[in-house]
Amino acid sequence: MISANQDTPPKKPCSEGLTVRAVRTSDLEAVTALMNLPGYRAGTLRPPYESIEALRKRMEAPSPGALNLVVELDGKIIANGSSNRFADRRQHAASLGMGVHDDFTGRGVGTFLLTALIDAADNWQDIKRLELTVYTDNTAAIRLYEKFSFEKEGLLKSFAYRAGEYVDAYTMARIRA
Repeated sequence: MISANQDTPPKKPCSEGLTVRAVRTSDLEAVTALMNLPGYRAGTLRPPYESIEALRKRMEAPSPGALNLVVELDGKIIANGSSNRFADRRQHAASLGMGVHDDFTGRGVGTFLLTALIDAADNWQDIKRLELTVYTDNTAAIRLYEKFSFEKEGLLKSFAYRAGEYVDAYTMARIRA
């Protein structure tokens, strides 16, 4: 059924068949292709046409305390995310980033991935504070983060240059009680 506000039918949830796992070096090409999708890239700070070599360097030298995950559906990588723990007096905190394949947004993949990242942070890494930035026009991501108790903490004006214009972002954080 098409709602009055949409030109396309609602997307079918795809939570069945999803698996989450640590990223592998053999995922390099699939993750690079994912990150270069226009919708995925629009929600991130990634440049267009990111090379396999650039991603390889980051994969081969992850930051200490980093957790890098991918989500697969029927063996195909459709999302990735990471948490990166800070050091020293901020070791209780980590930054969070994630993205979903353009064809799979709005189908529960982000919820599945964020659940795994938060579970690892809360129950395995003892991370008290998860923080992120999100563009103010990314309402779907903001709703997802709010569903997981992330709160807006600030507005970053002209945060990034995207598609020929400066865009604002929110800082958001989730504090584990």
